[in-house]
Amino acid sequence: MKTRVLRFICCGLVLGALTSALVAQPPMPKPGPEHDMLKKLEGDWDAAAKFGDMESKGTATYKMGLGGFWLLLDYKGDFGGMKFEGKGATGYDPNKKKYVSTWVDSMSPSLMTMEGAFDKEGKTYTETGEGMGMDGKLQKMKSTIELKDNDTMLFIMYTVGEGKDQEMFRINYTRKK
Repeated sequence: MKTRVLRFICCGLVLGALTSALVAQPPMPKPGPEHDMLKKLEGDWDAAAKFGDMESKGTATYKMGLGGFWLLLDYKGDFGGMKFEGKGATGYDPNKKKYVSTWVDSMSPSLMTMEGAFDKEGKTYTETGEGMGMDGKLQKMKSTIELKDNDTMLFIMYTVGEGKDQEMFRINYTRKK
């Protein structure tokens, strides 16, 4: 009888400790106003890319996913007559107080990572980081997305060297209706 009472008391103490530990957990994070900024890009887009003298067409789909924390990009097109596919993810890191993004594609075995911010007006997003340059070496990179209006945006990718930005390519996006 005493052992049953002792077991009951021990179980009660353990359950009480577990319950208070669960209650003390911080609330689950939720997307905030920074994620709302990314929603502006959601949708299906036609893409007209220009790489020097070469031009190509493509499509892009931007969609908020993974609990509303990440803007996921699926890009399909061609580059110099070859099929091209790329995938990106952009979210807001509250610890860094910056947007962070990744990019992978069918023409590079390397992951590109970037960090950035919107301007005060929320019309231009600029990010910097490192990725594989055209020469196959790690290169400082910069990109901008200028939101011309709700249905038009311009993406420009630059290499950064000796304090100068050199345009690699640009993509004009038009929202599909």
